[in-house]
Amino acid sequence: MEIFWFLPTHGDNRYLGTDVGVRPVTYSYLKQIAQAADNLGFKGVLVPSGRACEDPWVVAASLINQTKYLKFLVAVRPGFTSPTVSARMASTLDRISGGRLLINVVAGGDPAEQQADGSFLNHDQRYSEAGEFLTVWKAVLTGEVLDFDGEYIKVKDASLPSGTFQKPYPPLFIGGSSQAAIQLSAEHIDVFLTWGEPPAAVAKKIEQVRIEAAKLGRTVKFGIRLHVIVRETSQEAWAAADELISYVTDETIAEAQLAVSGFESVGQKKMTELHGGKRNNLVVAPNLWAGIGLVRGGAGTALVGNPQEVADRIKEYADLGIDYFIFSGYPHLEESYRVAELLFPLLPISAKVEAETGIKPNATGPFGVINKKQLSPA
Repeated sequence: MEIFWFLPTHGDNRYLGTDVGVRPVTYSYLKQIAQAADNLGFKGVLVPSGRACEDPWVVAASLINQTKYLKFLVAVRPGFTSPTVSARMASTLDRISGGRLLINVVAGGDPAEQQADGSFLNHDQRYSEAGEFLTVWKAVLTGEVLDFDGEYIKVKDASLPSGTFQKPYPPLFIGGSSQAAIQLSAEHIDVFLTWGEPPAAVAKKIEQVRIEAAKLGRTVKFGIRLHVIVRETSQEAWAAADELISYVTDETIAEAQLAVSGFESVGQKKMTELHGGKRNNLVVAPNLWAGIGLVRGGAGTALVGNPQEVADRIKEYADLGIDYFIFSGYPHLEESYRVAELLFPLLPISAKVEAETGIKPNATGPFGVINKKQLSPA
């Protein structure tokens, strides 16, 4: 089981839908989160992409030498960088990091954002473009010299002698729910990601990808993107969930839902359908809460409960075939500790944490072991 965390490169919050408790993006804060994730034993971090985010490649490159073990899942956006230039960037970062780069292929789901950056292709065209992009990208990273004359991508005598640290290239991830995303995954992708839908819906999606990949003689791994609200008791966890959206108003919800209504992303539509823009039915499966999606695009569900409840839900997803769990929580620094301290001992990763970080907990306190007399320090 691979547990990842999230770098909030668009800013962090204690509450959603308000300026109260907002934390701006600073390098110091991102470094704190990355180093916490590294020391706690998270396998990697997702570095998001979007016009509200800091550039993921610059962020990842700047944090590589601030961490020791952490892998960085960094977005590649076909259509905005040529496949050969993108491959060169991946080759460089993978080699200088000693193989700590993972690639998140982002075909785009928001037409307004795509057009602001210069792409006017529709949904299926973007996935076709991504397929051509990845054909060239993978070829040059595996040492091929090729000419390619596609509908969207054209290169002549393309090559990249340097290659990558990881062979044949850094693993390719993608998030998607559309048939176009499934087909692209079957042909090119190593890890298919879904947002946190109820288990039955996730199982159906996994089966679809497996069938399409098998037709091409390939196998694909799977991951899920979820928020986590875990506390020592179930009551505390659900109270924390309510507190997270305590500043959210009906007007805020309406504005947020209007903003995402124009998305072409099938996954976003599925997230929206879970709550329907209403707060009266946010528990959509056992311990699966859709409240975050009221005011946030993208991943909109959270696992909520005490450590055993949340661990049980995680294991249910694992039993479906999920290998990668990309978690987040508000605020991300404090919640990274809660997830590691409360959940890791209950998951099949706890034995690895000390081995990977080299850190042993000091349970004696700052003044050594307290004796039976409970002496107070001077």
